[in-house]
Amino acid sequence: MDTKYPHSKQKQSTNQNQTTVPAWIIFLLAASCGLIVANLYYAQTVLGPISSTTGLSSAAAGLIVTLTQIGYVIGLLFIVPLSDIIENRRLMVLFLIVLVLALITATFSTSAFLFLTASLLIGIGSVVAQILVPYATYLTSEEQRGQVVGNVMSGLLLGIMLARPVASFITSVFGWQAVFAFSAVVIALLMLLLSRALPARRPDPNLTYGQLILSLGTLLRTLPMLRRRAFYQASLFGAFSLFWTTVPLRLATDFGLSQQGIAWFALAGVGGAIAAPIAGRWADRGFTRVLTGAAMVIAAASFGLAYLFQSHSTPALILLVVVAITLDMAVSGNLVLGQRIIYSLGNEARGRVNGLFMSIFFIGGAIGSSLGSWSYAHGGWSLTTLIGLIMPLLALLYYLTEKKVTAVSGT
Repeated sequence: MDTKYPHSKQKQSTNQNQTTVPAWIIFLLAASCGLIVANLYYAQTVLGPISSTTGLSSAAAGLIVTLTQIGYVIGLLFIVPLSDIIENRRLMVLFLIVLVLALITATFSTSAFLFLTASLLIGIGSVVAQILVPYATYLTSEEQRGQVVGNVMSGLLLGIMLARPVASFITSVFGWQAVFAFSAVVIALLMLLLSRALPARRPDPNLTYGQLILSLGTLLRTLPMLRRRAFYQASLFGAFSLFWTTVPLRLATDFGLSQQGIAWFALAGVGGAIAAPIAGRWADRGFTRVLTGAAMVIAAASFGLAYLFQSHSTPALILLVVVAITLDMAVSGNLVLGQRIIYSLGNEARGRVNGLFMSIFFIGGAIGSSLGSWSYAHGGWSLTTLIGLIMPLLALLYYLTEKKVTAVSGT
């Protein structure tokens, strides 16, 4: 199997990959990331039906999302770094098995405890997506890295954006259990495909697991650009999460949209994912810093428009669709820019660097979701959009100090 790909037997002590990555490999990685990461978001739009079946109160239903996020952060910090010392394909298969078992458990859960346990494990298993992204960078040269990361991340972002409407549509026809059952089948097939199709990547382990985890603090302390890019993305992803946590409430309350109507709205926002591959290609040409500032301005402008036009008219609804697309473009584009930079910071530490980067910005998303729920309950859409405006502006203020930071390749 490994002979099908020229780098499959190569040890990755340095980034020796000088050939063009086959298009089907990139497509497979992109599709895999999307299908895997979608499991983090399926439950968000069907919490009501799940709560009715498992006996969770409406107040406790939020634990499903919270535990899934906690599981994901645990995986980012304690599992993704293993990709720096363990053969990557074997690591992926192991935790895809965990994900499949968790999805099967969720499908047949009738108690709150069992479903919440499954939610935690779904979050842990879904970190395979964040093993795949740095894995892709080992298959390509420095000159192609931005484009490859952009293409793979576009698949991941499509998974994030499509998960909610897909879950809503499936639940409306077959019930919520079908969402998890269908995903379990898809992930099981994907696991078999990845185990057969992907080339092996065997890192040269020079650290024990304990040393590996302790090195996370050292990396965060000694890599200022990692801290900077993580803050940028945490701010933008926090605004993104705030928007998508509260906009369904506005759509239902102010525009009278049904569950399916909200799902169609979410589908419109998927158009923002086109920014990922475009940002990757432009980053390869040396426009990373300019595009970073543009992403922050676009995100802030999106919330500014949402704040200014708060009527219940059809034009206001159309504008809200535009805001969803532009906000998604800003977040997805900036994510690719950030990952292209952090992957240039250390070849043998990419798994750990990616785990730190993703966990920090994912925490930003969790903060944004919490702020959104609080602000909408206490100040409505006006307060929510003001907070959403502040978050990218904070990133923009920090961005203006970037000239004081030592540049890295591609910045």
